[in-house]
Amino acid sequence: MIQLAEPHAAYLTAFESLRLIETSSQVADLRTQGFARFSALGFPTTKIERWRFTNVAAIASSDFRLGEAEEVESSAVASYELEGVVGPQLVFVNGRFNAALSRTDDLPPGVEIGSLAEALTSKPETVLGHLGSLAQFNSQPFTALNTAFLHDGAVVHVSDHAIIEMPVHLLFLTTDTPDQMNHPRVLVIAGENSQVRVVESYVGVGNARYFTNAVTEVVVRDSAIVDHYNLSRDSAAAYHIGSTHVRLGRSSNFSSHSITLGGELVCNDVDAELMGEGGECTLNGLYLVDARRLVDNHTTIRHMNPHCASHELYKGILNDEARGVFNGKIIVAIDAQKTDAKQTNKALLLSEDAQINTKPELEIFADDVKCTHGATVGQLDEDALFYLRSRGLELDQARSMLIHAFASDLLQRITIDSIRLQLDAILLQQLRGSGGPTIYEQPA
Repeated sequence: MIQLAEPHAAYLTAFESLRLIETSSQVADLRTQGFARFSALGFPTTKIERWRFTNVAAIASSDFRLGEAEEVESSAVASYELEGVVGPQLVFVNGRFNAALSRTDDLPPGVEIGSLAEALTSKPETVLGHLGSLAQFNSQPFTALNTAFLHDGAVVHVSDHAIIEMPVHLLFLTTDTPDQMNHPRVLVIAGENSQVRVVESYVGVGNARYFTNAVTEVVVRDSAIVDHYNLSRDSAAAYHIGSTHVRLGRSSNFSSHSITLGGELVCNDVDAELMGEGGECTLNGLYLVDARRLVDNHTTIRHMNPHCASHELYKGILNDEARGVFNGKIIVAIDAQKTDAKQTNKALLLSEDAQINTKPELEIFADDVKCTHGATVGQLDEDALFYLRSRGLELDQARSMLIHAFASDLLQRITIDSIRLQLDAILLQQLRGSGGPTIYEQPA
């Protein structure tokens, strides 16, 4: 019997109940290892460097229970779909796959998408060799916790030379039932010379407090192209911990777009390994945060082979007493000659009480590389505001234009029109009376 000290006994109870669900011995062993490691590590504290600026005590002190399947009307899901995109879609309600709300028809040859729980039973050979291979949990308590509750999630498998034009939408919806927790797992496998776009959307119905702890593993084989989006539109009271782990093969291309619009506390980790020569990795991030909310972005790019490139651009817009954290690390191994890596982080503070903690890092062990990093923090340009107002614009209009201009170069990198247009609408909406933008709003 696994022992776990208070206050986390509720997690042990939930874990024991999950163990009653029949599964393969390999999955059962992985769960047990994950829970044992979480039990040993516990929730992180601010004494740990990774969590220095992000306090998760609110999560650690709460007794969340596993989410249960609930009936959801299709009309409730429609407001969170990708507007104008009628492509494959998997819908998960409280962490459980909902086939009735999903679309898996008309997939091109060589493309398979579906529930992880089903794949573990019907096609274990496709997933078991990859689960846990990228998302290591020895030193990562939240990854260990996700592994302990490994049950359902999404699998996207694109065979060698297969191409799917329409984005694959993975919609994770949490209902208004308070104090539930969900631990979705996503596995994306892109075969050699394949192409796929995957959108992960995390949304909350209503304003309930809940805890989402998501882990995504992406395998990008030689010469494959993967365009990945992570959209957080959680409830304003939600806690969201998410990590994406990527391994790139030779001459492959992976791009990530992390967009955070909701949540009380949101942590986004991206860890990418360039394991083949000539690989390219692009990480983009945009977060809009107000009130007393916190958004934490951590990125690690590991250059392990020659002639690889990486590009990072993260931008934050913070208002009221909001806080942001950015820690970007680039590691260049001794054999990774001819590396070209660039990292940029910019934050726009709309109030005197908003703050950002930024820490760019370079660890370079090769001698023939081009690596740069930079971070800027500032407020709206008063001269620019004066100029726009002198041209007849109201203050609110002028501020909105400058905020939009700040984010525009990142918005242009978004290739899915519905996502880009939605962000445009948010950034250009009417300013609040306090002088800052309304940067969080649930769909009607």
